[in-house]
Amino acid sequence: MSSFVSLLNLGLYMGMCLYAPSLALVTVTNLSTFASMAIMGAVVTFYITIGGVRAVVYTDVLQTLLMFVSVLAVVVLVCVDLGGVGEVWATAGRGGRLEFFNQDLSPYVRHTLWSTFCMGFFLVITSVGLCQTSYQRFAAVSTLKTAQGLLWFFLAGLWCLWIMFFFSGLVAYATYSTCDPLTSGKITKADQIIPFLVIDKLSHIPGISGLFVAAVYSAVLSTLSSSGNSAACTIWEDFLKPLPFFSGLSNKTATFVVKMLSSLTGVVAVALGHLIGNLGNIFNIIFSITTAISGPIAGVFLAGILLPWVNAKSAFSGFVASFCYSMWIVVGKFLRGGGSPPQLTLSMDGCVAPVNVTLGYLTTTIVPKTVDQMETSAYDISYCYNTLIGIAITMLISSLVTLITGPNSPGEVKSELLNPTSERMYRWAWRRCQRRRKNTVALPITSCQGDKEEVGTMLSPVTSNLIPKPLYEVYEA
Repeated sequence: MSSFVSLLNLGLYMGMCLYAPSLALVTVTNLSTFASMAIMGAVVTFYITIGGVRAVVYTDVLQTLLMFVSVLAVVVLVCVDLGGVGEVWATAGRGGRLEFFNQDLSPYVRHTLWSTFCMGFFLVITSVGLCQTSYQRFAAVSTLKTAQGLLWFFLAGLWCLWIMFFFSGLVAYATYSTCDPLTSGKITKADQIIPFLVIDKLSHIPGISGLFVAAVYSAVLSTLSSSGNSAACTIWEDFLKPLPFFSGLSNKTATFVVKMLSSLTGVVAVALGHLIGNLGNIFNIIFSITTAISGPIAGVFLAGILLPWVNAKSAFSGFVASFCYSMWIVVGKFLRGGGSPPQLTLSMDGCVAPVNVTLGYLTTTIVPKTVDQMETSAYDISYCYNTLIGIAITMLISSLVTLITGPNSPGEVKSELLNPTSERMYRWAWRRCQRRRKNTVALPITSCQGDKEEVGTMLSPVTSNLIPKPLYEVYEA
């Protein structure tokens, strides 16, 4: 079940990775959205099918470097034209785009210090620690120490990329703070703002548009190649290989089957990308869905690591309950019109010819309602908490069902699969429980003939020694 849901998550992510760059290519070329997705899907499917993991690793390194350098070049050039980092920061501050220390504890506020920290923490757990794509990279090196070193290197690179991407958003806002291209109709989706910025402000520099397109292709191809290869390996290992027919195949035939699966993932990614394009803001869509799906999966893994008493039936029950709740929230949110978040105020004051345009949910000035003005429900909880809620439901339901099905005994699960602290605490609690159970087993009272001096025997609830007591004291107690 976890493998199946992981594939669903991976497929949606691949679809997003195809659709998002297609918007950039549509902006700077004459290709249609579907045509650009089909071309990128065909290219990546070809080389992961022919080259396998080796092709994925080599191309990932080159593509990541090209992506980083290209986006950095665009940000630096536009930032210099605006007057430097200080001016960009000041403009973003005046527009209300800087909000680092919002400590509102309400779960209905979209972004606060607590919600973003929570999302970031579990994002790293799910995208690095419990991700098939990351695991294949770590497993490709020779030693555990090398893999741990690569992990820190990867996290440092990830932080640099995210900081640069967020700053590119601030640069785009500072550039169009007085004349929003979306409201004026120059672009049709907010996701096109960076490609439009390149064409609008940097087209006079020879080759800059081609460099940006190369960066876009690098981003999508590096992600799709890794994800497609991971999906194919997961299908083979978890679903096909255990079957009698496939288990008897030779290595050469098995490799051919995996290559065919890689080709199939490319086709599925194009179809899902076309679907995702009709749902709303791409960032909100992908994070709402993936965080909801990742919660139950992470809950199963963390329950296996941190809760030694949870058995397979209990974990399955917790996973199903968490997944159903997460999907109910996500689907309900989109059906209620929550596919895209409310927009901040957008200005048209600096446009040469002011345009009054209404594009879907956007007008020239949009002021989102505060939490106090909205009717809140479970659908309105910030997407940043989706993973945390999914993990909590999985672990809680798993523990409760364990009370019915019976817990694992210490030693039933291999120690190397458990957190050492959790295992020690569970062994201590198990021994204490067993000792108390033995000590509270009552023995029948025996009596002798006589009056008040008649005595019986009872078992002390603390020790196993038999303590004689007068019967009338026993009766009074």
